[in-house]
Amino acid sequence: MKKIILLLVFVISSSFLMAQDSSCKCCTLKHSEFDFWIGTWEVTNPDGSEAGENTIKKEQEGCVLQENWTSATPGFTGTSNNFYNIKTEQWEQIWVDNQGQSLHLKGNKIGNQMVLQTDKETNAEGKITYHRVTWTDNEDGTVRQLWETITEGKDTIIAFDGLYKPKN
Repeated sequence: MKKIILLLVFVISSSFLMAQDSSCKCCTLKHSEFDFWIGTWEVTNPDGSEAGENTIKKEQEGCVLQENWTSATPGFTGTSNNFYNIKTEQWEQIWVDNQGQSLHLKGNKIGNQMVLQTDKETNAEGKITYHRVTWTDNEDGTVRQLWETITEGKDTIIAFDGLYKPKN
């Protein structure tokens, strides 16, 4: 009888430990909303010219989408970490490039688009400005990334418009 009890305790304990080991803090639907961007991509400008290459991978046990960008313009690279912030219930991106530029974007998925933007700030001319980046999950497997700089809520400049195609 002692052997049976010990065996049951062992089986129950092992099952409990395995369940704890296999738990994934970032395996929720919210954490997978940006998975459409995962991959190795060739990126083109609206005129079809080469913009660069981008690789997006899930890291940190699925909690971070890490982007590694290499521009077609020699010498320009950048990296971003993208994550769903469970405290604020929104997505965030922190971008840093080799030119010393950085962006901190926040937002959520709306339909087939991930829409993130910076906080509003005052530019050198004293006008309120912010950046908005929208990634669109296209039905054909491509992704469009549109980066807009918006001033005074109405004047919009397109900083980047790239079409991501899976790299073979």
